Amino acid sequence: MLNKEQLRAARGWLGLSQNEVAQMSKVATKTIKNFERGASIPYERTLRDIQKALEKLGIEFVFDGGEGIGIRIHRPGSPPSGF
Repeated sequence: MLNKEQLRAARGWLGLSQNEVAQMSKVATKTIKNFERGASIPYERTLRDIQKALEKLGIEFVFDGGEGIGIRIHRPGSPPSGF
């Protein structure tokens, strides 16, 4: 699942605030803030909602054995990596 470093990287790349990500993913801003500072880990469904919202904007999350290791930018018109 998505980790806090990936979320921060994706937000930074896209220039989004925590509040903007919260609105897009329909997740409380407090949840985003607490996750990013390591105070809590949201439910898996919440993490999926955040991830899906950012993927719609072209972020591809990179995992190795289920562990989040980075992000890639998916350019419109090109297939995601691995396809």
